[in-house]
Amino acid sequence: MDTKTLKVDLTEDEWELIEAIRNYKLAYPNGYPNLLFYAQQKFDELTDI
Repeated sequence: MDTKTLKVDLTEDEWELIEAIRNYKLAYPNGYPNLLFYAQQKFDELTDI
C-alpha cells in the first residue's frame, strides 16, 4: 500500500479535532461517550458561521 504525505497548516482547533477523531475508536468503552461529545463540539465550533 502506498502512503502519501500531505503537509498543511492547521489551527490548534483543527488539529484537536483530527486527534479526537483518530482517538475515537481507541477510547471505547471507557472514554468513548466523552470523546464523541468533544469531537462533535469541536466540529460545531469550527463550522459555526
